[in-house]
Amino acid sequence: MTDTSLISVASLGGGHGLYQTLKAVRLAGPANLTAIVTVADDGGSSGRLRRELNQIPPGDLRMALAALADDADTPQMWAQLLQHRFGGTGALAGHAVGNLLLAGLTELLGSEQQALDTVTSLTNSAGRVLPMALEPLEIEADVSGLADDPRVMNTVRGQVAVATTPGTVRRVRLIPERPRANPAAVEALRKADLITLGPGSWFSSVIPHLLVPELVEAINDSSAMVVVVLNLSAEAGETSGFNNERHLHMLFQHRSDLRIDRVLVDETVLGSDTDRRYLERAAANLGAGVVYADLRAQGESGELLDIHDPEKLSAALKRVYRGS
Repeated sequence: MTDTSLISVASLGGGHGLYQTLKAVRLAGPANLTAIVTVADDGGSSGRLRRELNQIPPGDLRMALAALADDADTPQMWAQLLQHRFGGTGALAGHAVGNLLLAGLTELLGSEQQALDTVTSLTNSAGRVLPMALEPLEIEADVSGLADDPRVMNTVRGQVAVATTPGTVRRVRLIPERPRANPAAVEALRKADLITLGPGSWFSSVIPHLLVPELVEAINDSSAMVVVVLNLSAEAGETSGFNNERHLHMLFQHRSDLRIDRVLVDETVLGSDTDRRYLERAAANLGAGVVYADLRAQGESGELLDIHDPEKLSAALKRVYRGS
């Protein structure tokens, strides 16, 4: 790239992983920032609203809105309000304010996207939030280790069930299969200078984007630099026991034609040169190089945490994009 100014960024994911990425990317100050968010959640407040109102589950979308809310004049007010959950034991117990706000605006305006754009305007957001598809989706997984014979595959259905399975997830699918992408998400990917994928729950927040054909086609057709941000550790449940290399193998297994330019990994994750060689070989299968950087947040006592530090991640993404 001859021009190293970061104009447009599209970040794909969901949940806490996407939240941290968006906090990092907004620090880089792009002119346009778009969050492209999974829509398969079926648990908690999101699951209840999905079932009762037949709407796209709002939870991951709400978290993205909270990450991008501008609280310069009222520190953290919008972010805290969107994330606030009602207590007690009544009908509202467990619901997040942001989920209810999105559900109400969707009924009022007749469109989930209009509801999201309205909250974006209310919060003077640093970017736009787009569902990856305009219909609620379900995740179905092939899981081993649930039967006495480890070779037997069982089918597990639902985002919560997949995320918490005690077995080993081998492959995931979306229902309906090959869903139509949100056209606005396709457009954002095609126009992006930088596209990020991950970190996050690998099978329920990251890989689902690769199961929407139009999204992968848009990524591959774009001139953007595509960066996969790896998790700091395996998650209990769906990726228990996975190393970094296996995370990349799962991307390749689900969409071997995905174009990736760089894999960004915390420099403390891999303990040996051999581990690095294995990771670099897995990245090469996807056409990518590996970049190591200090990405972990630190606790008050200086201990390293299993969460990305937004300032460190922002600086690393800028260095990767500029090729320095």
